[in-house]
Amino acid sequence: MTIDEQIKHLRRGTTEIISEEDLKKKLSSGKPLRVKLGVDPTVAHVTLGWAVVLRKLRDFQRLGHTAVLIIGDFTAMIGDPSGKSKTRPQLSREDVMRNVEAVSKQVYKILDPEKTEITYNGDWLGKMTFEDVIRLSSRYTVARILERDDFTKRLKEQRPISMHEILYPLCQGYDSVAVRSDVELGGNDQKFNNLVGRNLMEQYGMEAQVVMLSPLLIGTDGKEKMSQSLGNFISIVDTPNDMYGKTMSIPDELMENWFELCTDVPMDEVHALLKNPEVNPRDVKRRLAMEIVTLYHGAEEAKAADDFFIQTFSQRKQPVEAEGVAIPAEAISEGAIGLAQLITTLGLAASNGKAKDLMKAGSVALDGEKVTDLAARFSPAELDGKVLRVGKHQFRKLKA
Repeated sequence: MTIDEQIKHLRRGTTEIISEEDLKKKLSSGKPLRVKLGVDPTVAHVTLGWAVVLRKLRDFQRLGHTAVLIIGDFTAMIGDPSGKSKTRPQLSREDVMRNVEAVSKQVYKILDPEKTEITYNGDWLGKMTFEDVIRLSSRYTVARILERDDFTKRLKEQRPISMHEILYPLCQGYDSVAVRSDVELGGNDQKFNNLVGRNLMEQYGMEAQVVMLSPLLIGTDGKEKMSQSLGNFISIVDTPNDMYGKTMSIPDELMENWFELCTDVPMDEVHALLKNPEVNPRDVKRRLAMEIVTLYHGAEEAKAADDFFIQTFSQRKQPVEAEGVAIPAEAISEGAIGLAQLITTLGLAASNGKAKDLMKAGSVALDGEKVTDLAARFSPAELDGKVLRVGKHQFRKLKA
């Protein structure tokens, strides 16, 4: 590709490049660039939302550049204040490392391991002395830090801002200095943090990194950004049937955005599909679902998931081959099981409250029979062999 063709390719799925002229100069140098992405392992799943920036990192790899993935084992214990209206709870070291182990295995579903450097920011941030922290803090003013939208809103609403939150952008910015990044990727909500890194690099006498920002993927509810805490997410390690079914549940108006951010289908082709009055929107969504499943499970599994969906939902059949799961021991209390607790323990809802909301809405069934009684309890023997449906597209065959 020419430099202009490379930039056009890299521009897909981005909202802002700071600056495109700087990126052109770096690409024109002919040297492999160090492209940084920092991720805080506050959760144990790589979601499709998180995969948006990981896929952009993969795009750079395919152009011959090095992906520098920084696992924020140190910064995860602080907690990124981006977009938060209140101080988020700090994670323990044990929680963080548990998530690190899970996430580290998942990223290679997207990235080329031979062109990826994985580093941990605890290797440099964890070794700083208090004197080092003071010297780092001297490189940025309180006024600049308080320019953050989320901090400004909290000040106006007289909500507390903790000192460790003010240090967070400096920690993330220093990551760029430590790995000498040429480009940093991030979601739109990371703009402030990424620009701190750009500024700090100049102060340390380095060439400033280019910042590339991507939009935040809207979750399956069609309202909020994809988040595990909201339960509106798809994990890249979901089963093919779950991944396909959840994709089919998104509102039609999200399809164009999901094609752009979650697949490699050329957008000219996507626009032609969406504008064709002879193509049923459901079939466009089936194409989207198959493309996503293919990326993470392969074409054969995607075709099987499509067949499963057609048989189960279009023909309204009970799926006899639903994924089998053992009833978790932690869901059993005094020899019986409440469905809300079971649903949450199986990871089919984000919380007991969300599970109960689904039950109230008639979205939970056992062998096709809706269960709306929140107080209903079942013995393991009663549930053995039954198919649990949660929402429209999640099925599990229960085993005692």
